[in-house]
Amino acid sequence: MESRVKRILGLSLPIIGAMISQNVLNLVDTAMVGQLGDAALAAVGLGGFAMFMCQAIILGISTGVQAIAARRKGEGREDEMATPLNGGIMLVVLAGIPLSTVLYFIVESLYPYLNSDPDVIAQGVPYIQIRIWVIVFVGTNYAFRGYWNGVDLSRLYMSTLIIMHSTNIFLNYVLIFGNFGAPELGVVGAGLATAISTALGTLCYFVLGWRYARENGFLKRKPDSQTFRSLVRLSVPNGLQQLAFAAGFVATFWIIGLVGKAEVAAATVLLNVTLVCILPGIAFGISAATLVGQALGRKDLPDAKQWGWDVTKIGCMVLFILGLPMWIAPKQILSVFIINPQTVELARIPMILVGATIGFEAIGLVLMNALLGAGASRTVMIVSFIAQWVLFLPLAYYIGPVAGFGLLGIWACQAGYRGLQSVVFAIVWHRGTWQNIKV
Repeated sequence: MESRVKRILGLSLPIIGAMISQNVLNLVDTAMVGQLGDAALAAVGLGGFAMFMCQAIILGISTGVQAIAARRKGEGREDEMATPLNGGIMLVVLAGIPLSTVLYFIVESLYPYLNSDPDVIAQGVPYIQIRIWVIVFVGTNYAFRGYWNGVDLSRLYMSTLIIMHSTNIFLNYVLIFGNFGAPELGVVGAGLATAISTALGTLCYFVLGWRYARENGFLKRKPDSQTFRSLVRLSVPNGLQQLAFAAGFVATFWIIGLVGKAEVAAATVLLNVTLVCILPGIAFGISAATLVGQALGRKDLPDAKQWGWDVTKIGCMVLFILGLPMWIAPKQILSVFIINPQTVELARIPMILVGATIGFEAIGLVLMNALLGAGASRTVMIVSFIAQWVLFLPLAYYIGPVAGFGLLGIWACQAGYRGLQSVVFAIVWHRGTWQNIKV
């Protein structure tokens, strides 16, 4: 067991380091924008999840690239490992350019349906329009992320993200507040900083790809029809699942917006602080996907199943520890990001709820990604869609704005649906039908 723990941590720690970098960026970004007031905070929070929804369909390519690359490594076909990465980049370019063009021109007319507050609309629309133009870079970065994680080179993913996020924080400081002689752009400056740092990350990945993946076929091997079909078959369901998940978050913000603007601002901070716990859980899930994929490539089915459970145990323990500060000192944490005492009080009990349940949620985070690594994208899509859209969102709408339980009621519904989803993924993993999927 000790050697398995070392293997898990060896894969996971670089990814967790990258996720911590992501957490720092999210929190610093939120703290900086929070100084501009509730409207700016709500605009960036809603805009961020709207962007996740806009680009989600191509983010699923990361799952396809990782699953195939890990399987090829397990099979010993290392000269073909980067072939799915080449195919992933091709798909991103083909889908991303027309998607960006269409979204840029329709966002202004669609945004008021997400939030009707004039201040939020005025700041949110240009923020999203700037970020729309780098969708291709975001998708490319995710394709590289899938490859690095699939072939045990997650440290390259970590180092690139640290460069990206450090650049983003610096540019936020310069462009949001007009430091070093730059214009004071506010929320638009936050969007511009994110766009520039994303493009820089893509450049870094190509340089690293040329150095570390050239002998594995990077920019040399064109994917054959079977590899391309497998990539599409694995990526599209996950992309649709990501789209539904992101759209569900936007719908959640819309429901919260029916309660009030202060509630939207509070929810923005709650979600960003929650990511401090969630992203390391996803990091363990990404490691599980690699370990499961490589074991299946070796045709060692019992080992593949055991990796899922072993990573889950470690993930639950880590997320439980990370959740402790949320229910020990919620007001102190929230006050760093929110200047309005009433908004802090709105978010206090929901934050305690998150801290108390986050450890259990690790089960779903790890096993969902393990299933994706095994190629069970369709199963993950169906379970996630039913849990979020059929159960959570209708209940949140009724409990929150209709029944009058507000933000706390909505957050309680969210904790319940995420817990139920964890139970379902555990049952699916235990049954083992995913073991026979061909990649």
